[in-house]
This record gives sequence, structure tokens and C-alpha cells, in this order.
Amino acid sequence: MTTQETTKTRKTRKPARTARTTTEPRGSRFLRIALALQTLTVFLQAVSAGLLLTSTYGETLHSGGARVMYGASMLYVLAAVLAWKPGGGSPRPVLQASGFLALASAQVVLGIAHVPSVHVPLGVAMFGLSMLALARHRR
Repeated sequence: MTTQETTKTRKTRKPARTARTTTEPRGSRFLRIALALQTLTVFLQAVSAGLLLTSTYGETLHSGGARVMYGASMLYVLAAVLAWKPGGGSPRPVLQASGFLALASAQVVLGIAHVPSVHVPLGVAMFGLSMLALARHRR
């Protein structure tokens, strides 16, 4: 093989894949998992709201789902704090998670008070905000 052929062969080869060298703040993976769980629970609340209107067990499912969604929102706050303080990440997710927890609290109060004119649009907004946050935290 000539020197020219060797040079041509080297140019066409793809470099070997190496491990990522970018550093992520500690806890960011837990933050993404908590955010995905929260988004999933908000979506399941919409599904159970539909069942609330069409079946006898819908109310039980929606009520239990509200507790799970609220717990997922608290987990998101915890994950955001852990990614920020000891993990060295940005404080922005803490503010977002705290705001979402406030919305979840209002959602629970409005649901218990049977105010669907505000409860339903707020649920749609919460799902949209959760999806936006999830898209922002994806790699």
C-alpha cells in the first residue's frame, strides 16, 4: 500500500466513539426521572378525569391519582433541590418545581371544591408546562 492510499484510507475511517467528556451536575438524572414521573402522573389524571365522567370507579381513580400526582410534584421539588445545592446545578429548576407544586396545590383545592371551570384548564396548563420542562431537561 502506498503512502497516498494509506492517507486516503485514514480520511475515510470514522473515529472511534469515546465516552462523553461533558460533565453534568450531580442529581440531574434524578431530576429528569422525577420530572418524567410528574408528567406521566399529570397525563394519567387527564385519563382518569375522562373515566370520572363515564364510569363508576372514575372518582376513586381520579382521587387516588391526585394524591400520586401531588407526591410526584413533591419528589420533583426534592430532585431539583438535590440537583442544585449539593449537585452544583442551576437554581432555576427549584423555582420551576416550587411553582408547579403551588399549581398542584391549587389544583387539589379546586378539585375538592368542585370548580371544574378553573380545575380543567389549570390541569391542561399543568400538563403543558410539565411537557415543556421535560423537553428542556432532555439531553
